[in-house]
Amino acid sequence: MKILLTGSTGQVGYELARSLQGVGEVVAVDRGVMDLSDLDQVRDVIRQVKPGLIVNPAAYTAVDKAESEPDLAHRVNAEAPGLMAREAKLLGAAMVHYSTDYVFDGADPAPRVEDDPTGPLNVYGASKLAGERAIAEAGIPHLIFRTSWVYGMRGKNFLLTMLRLARERDELRVVADQHGAPTWSRTIADTTAQVLAQARAGGDDWWARNSGVYHLSAQGRTTWFEFTQAIVEAAGLECRVLPIGSADYPTPARRPRYSVMSSERLMTRFCHLPEWKEALRLCME
Repeated sequence: MKILLTGSTGQVGYELARSLQGVGEVVAVDRGVMDLSDLDQVRDVIRQVKPGLIVNPAAYTAVDKAESEPDLAHRVNAEAPGLMAREAKLLGAAMVHYSTDYVFDGADPAPRVEDDPTGPLNVYGASKLAGERAIAEAGIPHLIFRTSWVYGMRGKNFLLTMLRLARERDELRVVADQHGAPTWSRTIADTTAQVLAQARAGGDDWWARNSGVYHLSAQGRTTWFEFTQAIVEAAGLECRVLPIGSADYPTPARRPRYSVMSSERLMTRFCHLPEWKEALRLCME
């Protein structure tokens, strides 16, 4: 099977390029080859590669900047995935796509399941939800993995930012009233590969039985404050970490207060997901 992988230099895309090697023939493209803001280019690349599967981790992920660039965020996160799905239908291909915990409003302090009502608080979350719906409306075999608080040792993410700041400063003040589950980019990639390996071995009706939305995030829950404490401790740094409220650190985009997601559907059908602290330990090692 030929797999078209987008965003291959991003933190999830880079890991997928490694994890998917045993699943099929991977054609990995970065933004220089396939810029999701250029819909004509997206269409041309898909028609040239003719994949049997499109795996799309590429996205507009600048949550705060999206508030001032809503059209661009929507084009990359909604229009481009919708176009990919329609092109996949013409080819008889399937699609794997990644979404976010920010499709929820976080008002209810209970883990979200896939069928819970959505209600994004910001442009980024709204654009990702629109992308989910565009793929579903195309009527193709698909897996949409909602994940959360993604970090890794590449790109721009919370882990690398906190490591840098903790080395530069004696004290960090970090939000302590937003709850979620930090998820290592390698966990996302390896889980995707495991699921796709099952799909390959699962027979002709596997996609018909399993298409849909799944929550893919590390187990357990924490806050940005506690996550930072764990990062600083794992790195052996001396920086003090102090808790603050969201009101003390205003941002252009509103964040959900509670965006923990239940991954029971994915774990029941496919494979286990690690605790966030264990994944962080492995990442730091």
